[in-house]
Amino acid sequence: MTSFRCFLVLSLVSFLLLSTVLPSISTNDEQDDEDLRFLEETEGKSVDIASLPHLSDSDDDQFPDDDEEDEDSGSEQETGASLSDPYKAPQIDDKDVVVLTQGNFSDFIKNNKFGMVEFYAPWCGHCQSLAPEYAAAATELKGEGVLLAKVDATQEDELAEEYDVEAFPTIYFLVDGKHTLYPAARNKDAIVTWIKKQIGPGIYNVTTLDDAERILTSESEVALGYLNSLVGPESDELAATSKLLDDIKFYQTMNPDVAKLFHIDPEVKRPALVLLKKDAEKICHFDGLFVKTAISEFVTSNKLPLVTIFSRESAPSIFESSIKMHLLLFATLNISEKYIPVLQEAAKLFKGKLISIYVQVDNEESGKPVANFFGVSGNGPTIRAYSGDDAKKFAMNGDVTFNNIKAFAEDFLAGRLKPFYKSDPIPETNNEDVKEVVGDNFDEIVLDESKDVLLEIYAPWCGHCRSLEPTYNKLAQHLRGINSLVIAKMDGTTNEHPKAKSAGFPTMLFFPAGKKSFDPMKVNTGRTVVDFYKFLKEHATIPFKLKKAVLVPKDKPTKTSDSKVREKSSSVSSKEEL
Repeated sequence: MTSFRCFLVLSLVSFLLLSTVLPSISTNDEQDDEDLRFLEETEGKSVDIASLPHLSDSDDDQFPDDDEEDEDSGSEQETGASLSDPYKAPQIDDKDVVVLTQGNFSDFIKNNKFGMVEFYAPWCGHCQSLAPEYAAAATELKGEGVLLAKVDATQEDELAEEYDVEAFPTIYFLVDGKHTLYPAARNKDAIVTWIKKQIGPGIYNVTTLDDAERILTSESEVALGYLNSLVGPESDELAATSKLLDDIKFYQTMNPDVAKLFHIDPEVKRPALVLLKKDAEKICHFDGLFVKTAISEFVTSNKLPLVTIFSRESAPSIFESSIKMHLLLFATLNISEKYIPVLQEAAKLFKGKLISIYVQVDNEESGKPVANFFGVSGNGPTIRAYSGDDAKKFAMNGDVTFNNIKAFAEDFLAGRLKPFYKSDPIPETNNEDVKEVVGDNFDEIVLDESKDVLLEIYAPWCGHCRSLEPTYNKLAQHLRGINSLVIAKMDGTTNEHPKAKSAGFPTMLFFPAGKKSFDPMKVNTGRTVVDFYKFLKEHATIPFKLKKAVLVPKDKPTKTSDSKVREKSSSVSSKEEL
């Protein structure tokens, strides 16, 4: 009897469990068995998302090189496959650059205490720009006991993998076989100065007027310490500072005549320090405590010009600076002479806090891409601010005057400004199946808590975006009758929003209804109508059911009168059949 009771209890429990599980199983089976063939009938080839490369952003604290690069090219440091047409390198005298392969790499390390190695790709534009500078540095440094070498990473893939080469060019400095990334600018002078500091004392003595005149003639930026002794604590502090600042040459002297030539009063209390630049602000005198930290802060704050002219050559000095707050003037060349002096006067108030930059908007190579990045159009003058730490942009209203710039910069540094986001004009009509989103209507459309929203961030020049467009339009046509779903797109080159961060084009994001305070979901799925549909079915907050439309055959009228058919024919013919 007891065993029979146990049997009944077990049977009842089993029944209850099955009754709970079976509905969910049937629901899943129903979804899996849903007839989606009508979606597939209108599709092209299925494209796996993994096969579509994305653009890499430039570092968050850098402006883009170009707003209209091909989507298959890389960013500031290029990554990707070689181009189909072989690159024909220009003739460069690189006889002093050692060519390394797997066969001689170990010997190079073993036989040289110091060395520099560039991993490059023949098709890489940045490598091509570096080549003449690298060759010139190799020639100048060969007498210093430092060899510069290069490795074609497209041929020596094992070496590239061993040294974690993920972008081109990748440059390492080697000391006794141990390698560290080269951190300074990619030009001859920067490379030579940086290496000499690594292998030498970092500071040079100036004892004669002839030496002083040679230095002042040949160097664009120099720091000179006027000391009581060329050895000892004062010299040690200066040398230690030199090691921290790769792009400035440091000198020291005890000679009063040399000090005078460097614009230091020979009778001044020692130690004294001066920074000389070939800029509007030519002379900067140090008046702090003569210790490494204070000297370094002084030189860092004053080494850049009051206003840096933005170019590919000056970009590294801007982006590699420890000062990440930037103030930018946008203007055409013909009006820049009127406004640069205004910015220079304001820049004196914020040395060490802001880098002030002039961007020539009518320079197609370097100015226009930056203007596009900041949403600046026209001739200017226009003032923008940029925070490299969080990549936020800010716009100044009003005329470009000293007082307006001063007030704007103060508010910027104090964190009192509201970020600026680019936006196209809001469309007058937005009745298409794929809704057009711009920066200024993003909240209204995408962040509507009552809607599940699929958003494509695209670029007009992006080939993959153009390839996706027919599929995306077809998806929107199929889903047009589902009020809880919005299929949308946004031009990521002219519109921005803090919720729409794009790592490349196209970027697909999903914003579930009722969850807009959270970050959107990345749509990591195949790029067919069926793939998108299944993704939406799985992740939409509001359930929906798509039914295949019943189309009326053209040659077999239904029981409805011919007049009713004719009434609807114009509207039906204007819509593409599912």
